[in-house]
Amino acid sequence: MTRTEPAGTPLGDAFHLYDTTLRDGAQREGITYSVTDKLAVARLLDEMGVGFIEGGWPGALPKDTEFFSRAAQGELPLKHAALVAFGSTRKAGTSADKDPQVRALVDSAAPVVTLVAKSDLRHIERALRVDVDEACAMVRDTVAFLVGEGRRVFLDAEHFFDGYAFSSETSLRVLDAAAHAGADVLVLCDTNGGQLPLGLAETVGEINEKTGFRLGIHCQDDTSCAVANSVAAVQAGATHVQCTANGYGERAGNADLFAVAGNLVTKLGMEVLPTGGAAELTRVSHALAEIANLAPDTHQAYVGSSAFAHKAGLHASAIKVDPLLYNHIDPSSVGNGMRVLVTEMAGRASLELKGRELGVDLAGRPDALTNAVRKVKELESEGWSFEAADASLGLLLRREVEEVSGEKSDPPPFELESYRVVLDHRPDGEVVSEATVKVHVAGERVIATAEGNGPVHALDAALRQALTPYLSWLDSMELADYKVRILPSNPGTDAVTRVLLETSDGEHEWTTVGVHGNIVEASWLALCDALVHKSLAVASVQSVPELGVVAVGG
Repeated sequence: MTRTEPAGTPLGDAFHLYDTTLRDGAQREGITYSVTDKLAVARLLDEMGVGFIEGGWPGALPKDTEFFSRAAQGELPLKHAALVAFGSTRKAGTSADKDPQVRALVDSAAPVVTLVAKSDLRHIERALRVDVDEACAMVRDTVAFLVGEGRRVFLDAEHFFDGYAFSSETSLRVLDAAAHAGADVLVLCDTNGGQLPLGLAETVGEINEKTGFRLGIHCQDDTSCAVANSVAAVQAGATHVQCTANGYGERAGNADLFAVAGNLVTKLGMEVLPTGGAAELTRVSHALAEIANLAPDTHQAYVGSSAFAHKAGLHASAIKVDPLLYNHIDPSSVGNGMRVLVTEMAGRASLELKGRELGVDLAGRPDALTNAVRKVKELESEGWSFEAADASLGLLLRREVEEVSGEKSDPPPFELESYRVVLDHRPDGEVVSEATVKVHVAGERVIATAEGNGPVHALDAALRQALTPYLSWLDSMELADYKVRILPSNPGTDAVTRVLLETSDGEHEWTTVGVHGNIVEASWLALCDALVHKSLAVASVQSVPELGVVAVGG
């Protein structure tokens, strides 16, 4: 807890990767961290190798005060990062040692303190209601007091770029007051998020040349340029960059920690993370999204699940020769992976690469590959979508290989004789679905009936009741997500329903698809694929002959 500089980072104290997720990021609409959440977030950031973790504002927010207290008591052992307390300068007309907010920063036991101060003349006069002399004295006195208490101090010069454009003399006086009182880093804040990269970089370079002070950068994303602005500032001389996980923050958010780190490491060759830290970017990004109770952004740069996903057949042909032809970096360097998406745009190269990814070898089997391409295009034209249903696609490819090779496969885990679903609207207003399934499993005919809160739920319950005594792994499976889309249909035809079913066994998740004019049948097709996919996985683990597959689409 006494460390004041990054540990284990190749660049050491020469460059700061500073995270403010727990303070600035927590201001995002919809995010509410408990103290336990905050401790978990800090641990993940430290594992990745962030140099400084801003934990919050002790003394101003009870949760933040508790967070620092629990950290000081040993609940947050940090391997790489130094913990930072955030607060403001003393109030006007008082002394720093007697200001309760400043005393709370000392009491937090954080080895580093970041102070926020107004650096825009308009804010000083209209918000603080003091003159520039007093504003600078507030900065100077507070920094000097905290340095005297053994704290390392950074200054966040709030609204700096707007203020510098309005009155450069005032903004420079604030920086000078902090620097001469002992502040280590002067952070230029684009608080309104209105800057663009070229202009911001010009200003940072100008301040760097005029002052010689160590500069940092803090960018909001209101122009969608926070990451670009942060990188431009570093190229202009800033050696301290403040970010938030996944760009969380108020309004449009902050500079995304993972995109900034990804750019600095892979594009500028800056070792801002310890060895192996960059490979943790994707894992930590997704884990922090879960803690925030927000779905990970699938299209997020570097760490999104679609960041290295390729759809067009032209791309796939080039990737087959050399993946780096269409990937700007090796995805594994940031802990991500490449995916090939199969749609009606798929060509032979796309499907061959996807088959390799799914464990189905189509290389050297031109007839099977040709049939698979044709089948995918036909089904996609009818409303099927394999882009997000790898499990169903894998079954289709296996079936095409078996048909061409003439290999006989074992039967599927069960065969359907029939099913029936009825809806019961009871006198008390309760609506219950009842399903009956008749299946053949392990050489026996089994009939099972179950109720559910909807037809698909009832059908799933009845099928489980029938199969569980014969399939020991069925209990581990549960429905993780269920999506229904009504597809546009040709004039004079019935609507077509597409169902995407995401299933989990506690260790893995897989997605299957079903398409039909009847939503129950579409759901049944997706459900059957989910069961067969699991049976293949079980057979593979047990090293027994693979079970056969049911035909996709019926």
